[in-house]
Amino acid sequence: MAKEKKTLNTKLYAVIVFFLMAGFLAGVTIGVYTNKYNGFSSEKVALAYVESIVNRGDGYNAYKNAIPSKNFKFGDFIREYYMYPVIYRNTDYNPLDSRDDLKGYNDDSFKGEKTLNDTGALAGQVIEKMYPYYENLVKSQNGWDNYDYIFTNYFNMLVDVRKEVFGDDYMTDEIMFTALEANVSTYGDKLTGTENKVDENTGVRLSEKAVGIYEKAYGEDYKLTCNVISAQPVDVSEYTYDKELFETYKITDADISDVQICTVEVKANGETVVDELKITVVKIKSTWYVDNTKADTSALYAFAE
Repeated sequence: MAKEKKTLNTKLYAVIVFFLMAGFLAGVTIGVYTNKYNGFSSEKVALAYVESIVNRGDGYNAYKNAIPSKNFKFGDFIREYYMYPVIYRNTDYNPLDSRDDLKGYNDDSFKGEKTLNDTGALAGQVIEKMYPYYENLVKSQNGWDNYDYIFTNYFNMLVDVRKEVFGDDYMTDEIMFTALEANVSTYGDKLTGTENKVDENTGVRLSEKAVGIYEKAYGEDYKLTCNVISAQPVDVSEYTYDKELFETYKITDADISDVQICTVEVKANGETVVDELKITVVKIKSTWYVDNTKADTSALYAFAE
């Protein structure tokens, strides 16, 4: 049966844009506490990293369990290295510099008439226009392992798309997070499928029932499970890494006290082994983090096609 072409529901997007931002801010806090809990176990942190990708194709939030989150909230890391360079591209901004004397495109003076008067419908159009580009980025990279490529290209495209819709150069980290988080969520829904859902207060339909890629591949009542089947120690003196890159995470040799390689097995419906991944985890003080620079999660995206 041919799929009915979706049209833009401005009320729907206004509600989604509002609640997504609220959800993101709550999610940052939840992510921090969850990671600290998981972080006391090498196996739990490796498992959390893989499960985020397996459950909803969400390599983005998987990084809350990885070394970029070591000395930042993950959201702050994204702001410093990927959002502010775009927002302050008209200045001499460098990551971690003070922005007190800088006037970027987040200044109210850059707001045009459409920005000032938007109720959420135009923001919804931006999200809708960005989704195909987001999906293509993930597919072209076979996942989120190269986050630098995805963040850089996604936010640069967002600048162009938003200007096309709004007609001005205004840009904030809230706009960027809202669009990206919405697209990440839509990608997850495409994998898992969606049910009919209506907002109790407004009566606005938030989602319609749709069969997901996982359901088509593994059945309507599919179940994907992840388990750590081994955790092998690595001699810290033999552990090598990109020192220049780790400097951006504020991590040095002296910080790393232990290293393990956890093998995570992914099964469909408790029987079929979909994949086995080798996940390197490092211990810094009392907390374990995934070394995402050594992870190859591409197979977790390939089996969903």
